[in-house]
Amino acid sequence: MEMAIGLVEHAAIAVAIQIAIGLTTRNWWAGGLAACCYFIGRELAQAEYRWIEQYGEGLRANAPWWAAFDSRVWTTADQFADFIGPIVACTVLAFSMSRRTTQP
Repeated sequence: MEMAIGLVEHAAIAVAIQIAIGLTTRNWWAGGLAACCYFIGRELAQAEYRWIEQYGEGLRANAPWWAAFDSRVWTTADQFADFIGPIVACTVLAFSMSRRTTQP
C-alpha cells in the first residue's frame, strides 16, 4: 500500500512540475526531465544515507562516490517506484503533448 501511495504522489507532483514548465516554455520534455531529475536525485540521496548508516559507520566521509548505487541499499520495490512512477508519467505526458503539437 505504501508503494502505491508513493508512486501516485510522486508521479502527480512530477506531472504538476512538468505542466508548469511545459506551459511556460512549451517544452514538455524539459519539464519532464526537470521533474524526474528531482525525484531521481532525491532517491539517490536517500540511498546514500542508507549506505552511510549501514556500511559507513554513520560518517559521510566513509562513503565512496558509488555508495548510492550499491545494490545492497536498494532493497524494496517502493524505493524504485518513487522514481519510476514520475519517469513513466512524465514520459507519457511529454509524448502526448509532443504529438499533439506536431499534428495538423
